[in-house]
Amino acid sequence: PESTPTLDPRLALAQGRPQHGDSALRRTGRTIRRLTTSAAQEVTEESRIAREIQQPVTTGRVVAVTSIRGGVGKTTVAALLSRTFGHYRHDPVLALEADAALGTLPVRLGAGSVRWACADLARILHPAMQLTDITGYLVPVSDGGWLLPASQGRVGAPLDVATYRTVTLALRRYFAATVVDCETLPGEVARTAMDTAHARVVVAPMTPEGVGGTRLVLDWLGQLPHSALTTTVVALTATSPDMTLNAKAAAAHLRETGVTVVPVPYDRHLAGGGAIDATRLAAGTRKAATRLAAEAMRRAVRVR
Repeated sequence: PESTPTLDPRLALAQGRPQHGDSALRRTGRTIRRLTTSAAQEVTEESRIAREIQQPVTTGRVVAVTSIRGGVGKTTVAALLSRTFGHYRHDPVLALEADAALGTLPVRLGAGSVRWACADLARILHPAMQLTDITGYLVPVSDGGWLLPASQGRVGAPLDVATYRTVTLALRRYFAATVVDCETLPGEVARTAMDTAHARVVVAPMTPEGVGGTRLVLDWLGQLPHSALTTTVVALTATSPDMTLNAKAAAAHLRETGVTVVPVPYDRHLAGGGAIDATRLAAGTRKAATRLAAEAMRRAVRVR
């Protein structure tokens, strides 16, 4: 297939300069606090989380990311997870897009163009292929890792369950960690991915209907034969600086099912769309992303 740009060149030119996730005042305040307090405890916690993310695996681990509806930060969370795994781990990491035909994971990961998609690769995969053969069909990610998009950015047939199973089963042996950006529930591919993944991340918007709908998903996961709740983490996202729902109450409602909830704060850089620049993320966002990656990897490694 021919390469296709992920973003129309005219739109790329129209993009303004990306904002930093934290305001200048907040960044200055954080610098002052660092100068006046001991950083030993913070360094210890960061080292602990890094060890969780770097846990060795005997077979490839798959982390599926989904939500109950679009526009809540699902793809953004998937991109943050894959970038975090790529940064901390020293083995191959794959970001796999299993969203609808017009998913935005390639844009979020900074891919200028895409060529091979899931369906294209599914037709040529065979057991004799080496990692170097596979990566020739993938898009390299700047911070480390690889990307396989679901499509070439054109309207067409969505990814089907058979193709998803073929690709994930074949690629697991090449990549230590695969982050799957699923379609929203109750899509068939999303349900298959959630049922077969080693760990699951459900993205819940910090709104009454978002938390309520996510609670229904968690109740469904608890009814699966292998009790998927033990390997599920919820990312509670704030998509606006003016969220009115009490975050502690929302997290407590979701924790009643037994899952871990990781709040992901509002970030001006992420809200602007486009490619994610790790150097522009707010400090709270970086901490949330590393904690989410550590929680997901711990659960993925637990599964045999």
